Amino acid sequence: MNGIPMEHGLMVAAALFAIGLAGLMFRRNLMFVLMSLEIMLNAAGLAFIVGSTAWAEPDGQVMYLMVITLAAAEASVALALVLQIYRRFKSLDVDVVSQLRG
Repeated sequence: MNGIPMEHGLMVAAALFAIGLAGLMFRRNLMFVLMSLEIMLNAAGLAFIVGSTAWAEPDGQVMYLMVITLAAAEASVALALVLQIYRRFKSLDVDVVSQLRG
């Protein structure tokens, strides 16, 4: 039984990564920026899984576990920062945060 071709899986991963990158660059809301980062991490994980499946090696699956761990750590720290920023500034606009002064 033949699976999905490697090129198709990598095209989906590239499209997801491009969507995440566009959201990261053009959105001003911190929650959308965080969701864009998660989409980009999932795209990288998908590329690892596609490569691992195509070459019949478990290395990509191990890397995907590392990507999941990184995404969980990023989400927990980022959401804690978002809560603190919202409590202080009553806004989740990236421009408000960029004006922070020490």
